[in-house]
Amino acid sequence: MIDRLMQKIDQCRNPTVVGLDPTYEMIPYGIRMEMIEKYGKTTRAVSKMLLCFNKAIIEGVGDLVPAVKLQIAMYEQYGLEGIRAYLETIVAAKKKGLIIIGDIKRGDIASTAAAYASHLGGVTIEGTHFDIWNEDAVTLNPYLGFDSIEPFLPYCTEFDKGLFLLVKTSNPSGGEIQDLIADGVPVYEHTARLVSQWGRLVMGDNGYSKIGAVVGATYGEQGKSLREKMPHTFFLVPGYGAQGASGNDIRGYFDRDGRGCIVNSSRGIIAAYQKDKKYGAHNFAEAAREAVLTMKKDLEDKG
Repeated sequence: MIDRLMQKIDQCRNPTVVGLDPTYEMIPYGIRMEMIEKYGKTTRAVSKMLLCFNKAIIEGVGDLVPAVKLQIAMYEQYGLEGIRAYLETIVAAKKKGLIIIGDIKRGDIASTAAAYASHLGGVTIEGTHFDIWNEDAVTLNPYLGFDSIEPFLPYCTEFDKGLFLLVKTSNPSGGEIQDLIADGVPVYEHTARLVSQWGRLVMGDNGYSKIGAVVGATYGEQGKSLREKMPHTFFLVPGYGAQGASGNDIRGYFDRDGRGCIVNSSRGIIAAYQKDKKYGAHNFAEAAREAVLTMKKDLEDKG
């Protein structure tokens, strides 16, 4: 997966990943009312709203970016119909040739982790295999240690999948645990060491492991230090745009060749029409496209 992702980034000349994490309020009013008229005030109506919105975003930006990231909680909250929108969005993104990152942040004991690993490995029923989720990579919480990660590793090799493990997150209170000092260094550095160690088990062909790290854009100095400590770990970088970080904040996250990470923006892209009133709700996909182009330009100078 990591080699395919790097190839797509090179093709697009853009390390941007679009976060398809829509809230109900982000959906243009016209789409909301259309679906409520058809399906009533139901979870099915919301599912249809999400899918309609996501498909338009994908069509609007799919030729500019290598990947999309779907935060599964935005869909799970609507139950079965929400999951349907999640899966159908993935199908639409796959048809556009995009890499899919399932932002699921799972982390549990080995037996439960083995079930969660179906996100990458699928399930087999009486000899017939199903890749239900169709994701290329997922995010995981490594707090429970290697037992919670190991069940995913065979699929990184067998099906060319990938992982992004939480190391230094972008949320303000993440430091309450991640910055605690243990044996003289912050907890997130211990996590980084483990992620690097585990990553050696599933290396790609271009010098990066299929096990990547989530490193927030809002902590530039720590991110730069982690790049030095994790030369073979690809970074998924949240926190750009709506959370305040810019391209200048993450210069040190890239390697000397200007590679090594993919940068996520969710609200800054998919809700761009709400900030830039020149587009209006009917042109939300065009606003998203301009936001991607602006972000691409901001990230171009990675020296």
